[in-house]
Amino acid sequence: MSKTTTPRGQRTVARHGRLSSPGPFAQLFRGLAIVLAVVLVAGGAVFAYAAIDLTRSFTADAVDLKGQPAVPPDLGELKGGVNLLLIGTDECEPDFAQLFGDRCSGDDAEGNLNDVNMLVHISDNPRRVTVISFPRDLMVPIPSCTDEDGNVNSAMSKQQINSAYLYGGLSCVASTISDLSGLEIPFAAKVSFGGVINITDAIGGVDVCIANGIKDPYTGIDWPAGMRQVKGLDALQFLRTRHGVGDGGDLGRISNQQQYMSRLANKLKSQEVLSNPATLYKLASTALRNVDPSTSLTNPLTLVQIASAVKDVPFDDIVFIQYPTYTDPYDANRVVPDYEDADTLWAALAANQPLELSGNLSDGDGVVVDENATPAPAETPAPSETATPEATDSAEPTPAPTSSAIALPSGIAGQTAAQATCSNGNVRE
Repeated sequence: MSKTTTPRGQRTVARHGRLSSPGPFAQLFRGLAIVLAVVLVAGGAVFAYAAIDLTRSFTADAVDLKGQPAVPPDLGELKGGVNLLLIGTDECEPDFAQLFGDRCSGDDAEGNLNDVNMLVHISDNPRRVTVISFPRDLMVPIPSCTDEDGNVNSAMSKQQINSAYLYGGLSCVASTISDLSGLEIPFAAKVSFGGVINITDAIGGVDVCIANGIKDPYTGIDWPAGMRQVKGLDALQFLRTRHGVGDGGDLGRISNQQQYMSRLANKLKSQEVLSNPATLYKLASTALRNVDPSTSLTNPLTLVQIASAVKDVPFDDIVFIQYPTYTDPYDANRVVPDYEDADTLWAALAANQPLELSGNLSDGDGVVVDENATPAPAETPAPSETATPEATDSAEPTPAPTSSAIALPSGIAGQTAAQATCSNGNVRE
């Protein structure tokens, strides 16, 4: 989409509608960050034991990624960092279907959509983590994919991104986002909304901040302002609410869920969790039992290496970003890529430099700054129990790291894990 279609000064935010197969609840899967956070802190002996102990259940539904070259046994050989795709699907599992009414019993009960798509980039040393969320209503090209029945679906020049799973499962989603970003994606994983509920419960819930009350008849939420612990169904409803926060669109929902991810990461790196081996094991084992990985992720050593690479990353270097978009000029309920701003992001990641956010916290006004937050103390990374593999020589060496941050365009919204935000609910005093 060219800049002349929707000039910078006329940037608008789509109030995204639903596909014929709805599933706003499936936005809960931004809680896929739980899986990321498990990897962030559950490193070392506890995670290794869980990974090895649960390999059989973890690998049962593993899938191959189309065109994926062999992954080296040492992650240090992956030049330019590690890319991991996490998706959430809106499938109706027997244990949870009764919670979601018509979505799991009506005309739209068939078919699963990848309503959450998050690309996690782990940079080369020094390690940083960037999580890019792609809106479910983003219109993009989808390559030719083969579905689970062996049917080959032709490539499409413009299709909603959350339909890619229908056309070819996890592999098709990975190919779609790889083409969009220009990045090779060697690792991918999928989780259902039921899996996210289980993982949320394993950590005992997350305390979120609500700046204004939230009232959303679509999810049943009617909560006052203030701090609130969410877990189980409450966590699901908080993460799926769209009408209750910001401007009622999907972009506001993304930033509301990024608040959840930030506070989750802080809890997981707290002594409350790190000092409790039983909690760590329960969390790691629950995550492994509820995630369907690509075959490239089924080696327990790979999981431990990823955990080791990111578990000591400072909060300032954990950045949650909304993929930059414009409103689709042909459909106000959809968005199209802002390729120019996105190219700046991809170039910054390739340059192995820290990111400086200059845009809004949210393109959809989903969150505001937490005025009552106590500034987080500066972190001193602890020595890793498992040494991070060193990169080996290559004809194309990784760019040398630098402390000079790259300022992202103001059109890219996001926050770091060090920033405290609150849900900008729709109930004003």
